[in-house]
Amino acid sequence: MTSFKLGGMTFGSLFKKPETCLYPAEKKVAPAGLRGHITIDDSKCILCGICQKACPCDAITVDKKGRVWAIEPFRCILCDSCVRACPKQALITSPDLKEIATGKYDTIVPIPDPKAKSAEA
Repeated sequence: MTSFKLGGMTFGSLFKKPETCLYPAEKKVAPAGLRGHITIDDSKCILCGICQKACPCDAITVDKKGRVWAIEPFRCILCDSCVRACPKQALITSPDLKEIATGKYDTIVPIPDPKAKSAEA
C-alpha cells in the first residue's frame, strides 16, 4: 500500500513546479516585514552609545575615542531595540538580504568627525 503512495507522489512531482529554487542562479524574493540587518547612517551618528546600552545581546560596540561604530551581525537578534533607542535615527533595519557569510565577521563603520569638516572649510 505504501509503495502506491510513494509511486503516486513521485509520478505527481514530475509535472509540478519544483518546491525549491536553484539558489545561486535564482534568488528568493524577501517576504514582507523581513528584518534583514542593521545599517547605520554615519552622517547622523553622534556616537552617544545609547544603541550599545539598548542592545540586549551586546552586539554593538561604540568607541568614542576611536570614532568607530561596530556590530557583530551573528550576535544580533534583530529585535530593533537599538533602532528605537537611537536619538538621531541613525540606525535602520534594512530589509534586503546580505550575501551568505563563510565566516564570522564584524561590520565596522568609521564615523567622521563633524568638527574636522568645519575646520577644513
